[in-house]
Amino acid sequence: MNAATLPVAKISSRDVKDTRADRSFRWLVTGAGVLVLLSLTAAALSMLWGGRAAFAKFGIEFLWRDAWNPVLQDFGALVPIYGTLVTALIAMLIAVPVSFGIAMFLTEIAPKWLRTPVGAAIELLAGIPSIIYGMWGLFILVPFLAEHVYPWVDENLGQIPLAGALFSGPPLGLGMGTAGLVLAIMVIPFISSVMREVFLTVPGRLKESAYALGSTRWEVMWDIILPYTRSAVIGGIFLGLGRALGETMAVTFVLGNAHSLTVSLLEPGNSIAATIANEFAEADSPMYLSSLIALGFVLFLVTFVVLAFARLMLRQLSKREGN
Repeated sequence: MNAATLPVAKISSRDVKDTRADRSFRWLVTGAGVLVLLSLTAAALSMLWGGRAAFAKFGIEFLWRDAWNPVLQDFGALVPIYGTLVTALIAMLIAVPVSFGIAMFLTEIAPKWLRTPVGAAIELLAGIPSIIYGMWGLFILVPFLAEHVYPWVDENLGQIPLAGALFSGPPLGLGMGTAGLVLAIMVIPFISSVMREVFLTVPGRLKESAYALGSTRWEVMWDIILPYTRSAVIGGIFLGLGRALGETMAVTFVLGNAHSLTVSLLEPGNSIAATIANEFAEADSPMYLSSLIALGFVLFLVTFVVLAFARLMLRQLSKREGN
């Protein structure tokens, strides 16, 4: 029996049930979306309220003051903000080209029998806890860099005019350069996995047509695949950037945790997440605790601004593409 032969009463009853189910589902998913917004707003407001004492005492200058003296109750967020941004920038400068190369290798160059195990290995790397990366960085990477890499960097690159300040300093192994390198190793699996998946969505006919016209693999990748997947690739990059900005344990192990403003990538520094992780248990005064919570609010703002900028960029790209 089809719908044309069903009684009118049964059809009406089914329509009513479908309408109710559709309305209930709509309210359910709407509630889920509103819950996310409420949770986000509540987290931001709670951190702002917890840091109200620091903002009341130091004002907006809290953001660019480089002081951090718990004894004198003198605090500022400039050094942690600087360390957070610099280490994240170093990580992205390393991770984006490497991730692009991995994705290109897995989709265009590697034989089929090799693609699956290598792809699975990359996904396994993404699942390793950050504290493991931090311990590996502290016990393996830091001694290696201090003994074999940083002395050469200081001796050769540290003498370059203007840029030499970035690469001069004692070869301790700990520092913003090491933290950026560990962060890059952490975010490479995320970015490369996203790039690999979106590269696989490119229709084979587009690539075959380009190859038929005499294009090389690099030309196909640069002129066909990247323009087709540009928005998704940028989204994956900013996803990795968000992970790098908020990383705590891996950075805490290798950053050096020195509250000093330095240009050199070889010297120890600090970040917002590392400062909070190291000093939250030692906050023995209301102002000290309020300053740490205010740092959390600043990290929230930095991450929000970066991700909002990513959304705006993706929207502009969509408009250019006519979507």
